[in-house]
Amino acid sequence: MTNTKEEVEALFNKLDADARKNGYFLNPDTPFTMELIEGLVENEKRFGHQACPCRLADGVKEEDLDIICPCDYRDADIENFGACYCALYVSKDIAEGKAQAEPLPDRRPTKRDERPQFQEQTGGAPDSKLSHPVWRCRVCGYLAARDEPPGVCPICKATKERFDRFM
Repeated sequence: MTNTKEEVEALFNKLDADARKNGYFLNPDTPFTMELIEGLVENEKRFGHQACPCRLADGVKEEDLDIICPCDYRDADIENFGACYCALYVSKDIAEGKAQAEPLPDRRPTKRDERPQFQEQTGGAPDSKLSHPVWRCRVCGYLAARDEPPGVCPICKATKERFDRFM
């Protein structure tokens, strides 16, 4: 399967618009970024979903849920390392040329049962055991279930300091 330039550019434009709208940044190295996006287009054709182009996908959506772009590990990787695993999404400093993306460890658990989509989920009662804490944006009420609060609220763009542990 060969990806057309138009397909890759269309996905780039969509991802770039979504990133900007939600407080994220795409890697400013355009040739590198376009290669990654070409991989996403290829994986969409091959598997029916945009699995991360830098990881080995199983090809079964349920198995790949945690690595469908943007992957479950993106925000923590950006927060801790300045870029996601494949460096498609980067921090503001990297986007502005003030820093460079460096290689980082893969957060994805090697054991299938430890991946987020296979963790036992229970009801939302405050005393129930959740797989991740829930963070609430004090500005708009957005809820995020993850280890740390988002760096930027995707709804109102409040910074992580404006999040409280909700559950």
